[in-house]
Amino acid sequence: MKLTRFPCFALAFLSLYSFAGARADEPDPGQIEISVARLLEQGHYSRRKLDERVGQQLLKNYLEALDYNRVYFTQKDVDAFTSKYGSTLDNDILLGNPDPAFKIFKLYRQRVEDRIAKTKELLKQKFDFTSDKMIEVNRQKAPWPKDEAEADQIWRDRLEGELLQETLNKSEKEPIARISKRYDQMLRNLHELNNEDIVKGFLTTLAQAYDPHSEYMSRSELENFSINMRLSLVGIGAVLKSEEGYAKIMELVPGGPAAKDGRIKVGDRVTSVAQGDKEFVDVVDMKLDKVVEMIRGKKDTIVRLQVIPVSASDPGARKVIEIKRDEIKLKEQEAKAEIIERPGLDGQVQRLGWIVLPSFYADMEHTGAANAKSTTKDVLALINRLKSEGITGLVMDLRRNGGGSLEEAVNLTGLFIKRGPVVQAKDSNGAIHVSKDRDPSVAWDGPLLVLCNRLSASASEIFAAALQDYNRAVIVGDQNTFGKGTVQTMLEIGRIMPFLGSGGNEAGALKLTIQKFYRIAGGSTQLRGVESDVKLPSPYDHPEIGESSLKGPMPYDTVEAVPFDKVDKPLFKAELRSRSAARVAADAEFRYIADDLNRVKQRLAENKISLNEKVRRAELDEDKARKDARTADRAKIKPVPQKTFSLTLENVNKPELQLASNEKKDGKDAKSGKAQTPATKTVDDDDLDDEEEATAKGTGIDPIKVETLNVLNDLVDLQRTGGKGATASATTPKQNQQ
Repeated sequence: MKLTRFPCFALAFLSLYSFAGARADEPDPGQIEISVARLLEQGHYSRRKLDERVGQQLLKNYLEALDYNRVYFTQKDVDAFTSKYGSTLDNDILLGNPDPAFKIFKLYRQRVEDRIAKTKELLKQKFDFTSDKMIEVNRQKAPWPKDEAEADQIWRDRLEGELLQETLNKSEKEPIARISKRYDQMLRNLHELNNEDIVKGFLTTLAQAYDPHSEYMSRSELENFSINMRLSLVGIGAVLKSEEGYAKIMELVPGGPAAKDGRIKVGDRVTSVAQGDKEFVDVVDMKLDKVVEMIRGKKDTIVRLQVIPVSASDPGARKVIEIKRDEIKLKEQEAKAEIIERPGLDGQVQRLGWIVLPSFYADMEHTGAANAKSTTKDVLALINRLKSEGITGLVMDLRRNGGGSLEEAVNLTGLFIKRGPVVQAKDSNGAIHVSKDRDPSVAWDGPLLVLCNRLSASASEIFAAALQDYNRAVIVGDQNTFGKGTVQTMLEIGRIMPFLGSGGNEAGALKLTIQKFYRIAGGSTQLRGVESDVKLPSPYDHPEIGESSLKGPMPYDTVEAVPFDKVDKPLFKAELRSRSAARVAADAEFRYIADDLNRVKQRLAENKISLNEKVRRAELDEDKARKDARTADRAKIKPVPQKTFSLTLENVNKPELQLASNEKKDGKDAKSGKAQTPATKTVDDDDLDDEEEATAKGTGIDPIKVETLNVLNDLVDLQRTGGKGATASATTPKQNQQ
């Protein structure tokens, strides 16, 4: 993606409209609405007109976006909205009339307020949890309640379910107090929403009536997008969370101004913010992103915070802290690597490289500058160090990598091929552009695996597909990747607002789908994703995750292949699949994953949960027994003897390798015995999520990572021996844990 000026087609319609009365720093929502609508019509890949049919789809999607579980609006409300706006919403948008969005939201807010008031009254009743009732967990596909009476019954059952869940949870607070607090926070969040938020929600729903990846972004979201791409911001280095009306310090970024200063503590609550020597502004009950905006600022400027110290015994205690802003590097999202020493198939210890890439990031505002942030530059630095340490194989771990810069995906692919086409992109006119790697140098020409899952999307899929088509790498992971085969550009609305009577920069941007991309072999990754050569059981491998699960995805299609030269080196995919399948079938961790996945699929299909306490406790006991049995089985497994060294962009050029934190004892290097500073988070901790993360934290085991290393061992051996390598892994199924 790239921030661009509006193309000529975006300006063609502007002279048809004129407005008055909007302040320069506060653009009229109607102006933004027209801009977004016309850009969608003239710039979206589909070139679809915003007609009555689109308006009806928008109305349906907007109601579902507000009330996704269908518990606030009734069918009567929906019918009234359809009657009033169903045939006119498209015209309202094209004429810059935002009233429908605001009026629908106003009723939604009233419904939520009324419902929470009723819920607070229901909390005074007694529930004995002895009924045989079952309630729907997910009502997204359920009909709207036909009237208020049916809605009341749905809510009573839902509340009983919440109370039962909180009763089963162990906590210091009473279930009623916890639920009451939850609804209070819900109301607070609702009341924090302003006109900008309402416009953002409505226009994003409009954009997503064209495809799931087009989106309207408010000014603050546009800034956050830029921060995520360049992995840096200017501020104090604190992570905030809204809690009971306060902006609470949840985390301090290591090396940031706040951490260096030492006076701000995790748990402190911000009450006021002042710029330099100006007066304090009260931020209690202020929307969190507004507080964050006030704390951020220009480098080397002063911000003063008034906080309630976490250690204060007096609730009226306040402390003023003055901090100079500085650039903060978001290092957790940078590429990082490991060197893993483990037995090879010949019994000799070999070193394998592992690079984790969370996203395809790039500093788009300073492209070409020597110090501009670049995925390719960072990965190249890691590869060069890995090579100098004598690795025999490399894994590129793209699990959960949702994409990013298309240019970086092309350039990164170029590190592994000599030169040639990487990806094709087709625009709405049918014109096809081929992005090529023109650099003949290759950073790594040895055995290569790319590890993906269903959360690997967009630029990740371009990279994996190209290396698969070139026969350069073996793709390992879920059945297939996410399936996002579309290209977006970022169009800043403020660049055309002068034509509409506003020159302000507060108008946000439209992330617009303008192209579809295709593999160099001709197929698309849209909907189908990239299929793994070696498939591994995974908690994410089910149809609820991926492009096909989204509303209104664009279709799959193909284009002509382009000429390219495959890498003339065998990858022995059939042999790798056979060996891996044998290990997976015998591995308990993969049986656990398959078992858990089957239960998840069953729960999703049933979509019901009991309101009977005895039934629920029996289910909890069953879960506990299953976990205890697994823990006992895991305790019997002897881990493979291996060492893991962590590489980050900070230590990549330091002469001594640093053992991963989970391999240190008592704060000392297990090899040298010297005292160590705390290491950065290991790949195991950083690269797992949800069920995988819970497993890894509880056992230190990432079975997918372990088996990927086994596959890499096999590939190294097969390529070294010309396909005559050992027939069994050096690690038996019961010894393949880290």
